[in-house]
Amino acid sequence: MEEPHSKYRSPLTDRYASEEMSYVFSDQNKFQTWRRLWTILAEAEMELGLPITAEQINEMKNNLTNIDWKRAADEEKARRHDVMAHVHTFGAAAPKAAPIIHLGATSCFVGDNTDLIIMRDGCGILCRKLAQCCDYLSKFAEEYKCVPQLGYTHFQPAQLTTVGKRACLWLQDLLIDLKQLQSTQKQLKFRGVKGTTGTQASFLELFNGDHDKVEELDKLVTEKAGFSAKFTITGQTYTRKMDSIIINAVAGIGSTINKFCTDLRLLASLKELEEPFAQKQIGSSAMPYKRNPMRSERCCSLARHLITLTSSPAQTHANQWFERTLDDSANRRIVLAEAFLTADILLNTAQNIMQGMVVFPKVIEKHILEELPFMATENILMSMVKIGADRQECHEKLRVLSVEAGRQVKELGKSNDMLERIKGDDYFSPIHELLSDIVNPSNFIGRAPQQVSKFIQEEVMPEIEPYRLSFDKEAPKLNV
Repeated sequence: MEEPHSKYRSPLTDRYASEEMSYVFSDQNKFQTWRRLWTILAEAEMELGLPITAEQINEMKNNLTNIDWKRAADEEKARRHDVMAHVHTFGAAAPKAAPIIHLGATSCFVGDNTDLIIMRDGCGILCRKLAQCCDYLSKFAEEYKCVPQLGYTHFQPAQLTTVGKRACLWLQDLLIDLKQLQSTQKQLKFRGVKGTTGTQASFLELFNGDHDKVEELDKLVTEKAGFSAKFTITGQTYTRKMDSIIINAVAGIGSTINKFCTDLRLLASLKELEEPFAQKQIGSSAMPYKRNPMRSERCCSLARHLITLTSSPAQTHANQWFERTLDDSANRRIVLAEAFLTADILLNTAQNIMQGMVVFPKVIEKHILEELPFMATENILMSMVKIGADRQECHEKLRVLSVEAGRQVKELGKSNDMLERIKGDDYFSPIHELLSDIVNPSNFIGRAPQQVSKFIQEEVMPEIEPYRLSFDKEAPKLNV
C-alpha cells in the first residue's frame, strides 16, 4: 500500500485551499459532472424522439456518483483516452444505458462543458468571498475614517491621510475585482452539443437532417445544464480566448491582495498596524520576540504565482490550430484549477487578516508628530500673515528654524523640535497660544472621513448587499 507521504502532493489543496473550492476542482465533481452531462444529453435526445428509454435514463441517474475509480484508471491505461475510459466505466455501472451513452457527442461535450460549469461555480465562490472581504474592510474603514495617519508617496512622508481612507484604497481594488469577475461570469456561455468540428454534423445525422431538432437539442441541453446562453460558433472546443479572459479576471485578485498585504507588511514594520497574531504563534525559530506578518507574506508569495498564470491561457489560445489541437489539454488541467484555488486561498487568508487587523494609534500619532511640524509650516505662515506679519520675512524665519530642526533629526538622531523652536522665538509670540490648534492632525486630513463614508454607502454597499445572506458567519480558519 502506497504511503500518502511518499509522493508529491499540491500544497494548494493539502495546505491552504478551502474545502468548497477544492471540491469544485476535485475528480469526484469533474467525473460525476461528466455523467450528469451524458444523462442530460440522453434525456434531451429521448425527448426529441430518439429511441432511448426512460429505464435507461433512470439507470444513468442512479449511477451519477458511484464511480469505480480503479476500473476508470485501468480503462484509461489501456485506451489512452480519459473520456472513453469513463464512457466504459459508466456503461459498466449502467449496462442498459451503455449503448446510448455519449451518443452523437465528442470528448469536448463532457470535457469543455464541465470546465465551463466548474469555472462558473468557481467564479460564484470567488465573488462571494470578494464581497465579504469588501464588507470586512468597509467596517474597518468606517471605524477608523477619522484617525489621522501619515501618508506616504515614494515611501517618503507626505500629507496626512486617515487609517480608514487608506483602507479604502485596498477596498476600491477589491470592488473592481468583484465587478470584473461578475462581468466575466456573465460572459460564460455553454459549449452545448456541437460535434467533432463544431458543425453539429453527427447530430444532424441522428435526427435525419432535421435542423430544428438539432437546434432544440442544443437549447435543451444548455438549459438542463443551468446556462441561459450557449456558443453559436465553436470548433471542436469553445474558443480558448474565453479561458484567457476568465483567468485574467481571476488573477486580478492576485495583484489586489499583493498590494494590500505589501502595504500591511510595511505598516507592520512601522509598528502602526499588524495582522492577527495567534497566542501560541512563533515568529522566528531563533528570535523569540519576532512578530513576522506571515499571513501577508504568504499572500504575496501566492499572488505572484497567480499573476504568472495569466500567460499560459493566452499562449494556449494563440497556439490552437484551426478547429483544435490537443496541446491545450495538459496545460489547462494545471492552470485553470491552480488559478481558482490560489485566488480562493488569497481571499480566505485576506478575510482572516481583515477581521483581526490591529491598529496602534499611539505609534501612528508619534510618527505624525515627527513630521507634522514641517508640514504645518504653511499653516503657521498663513496664521502669521493674517495678524499682519510680512509673508517673506516669516517664510525666511520658518526656513531657518526648519533647517535647524532637520539637523536635529537627521544628524543627531533627536526628535523633531520644530514646534519648540517656534515657541521659543518671540517673533512668533502672537500665535504661540494658537499653535496646538494649528498643528492638530485632524486639520490636515482634508475630506478623508467624508470620502470614506460616501464611497462605502454609494459604491460598496450596493455591490455587496446581494451576497450578504451567503456570507460566512466568521472569517475562515487557516490550517496553518
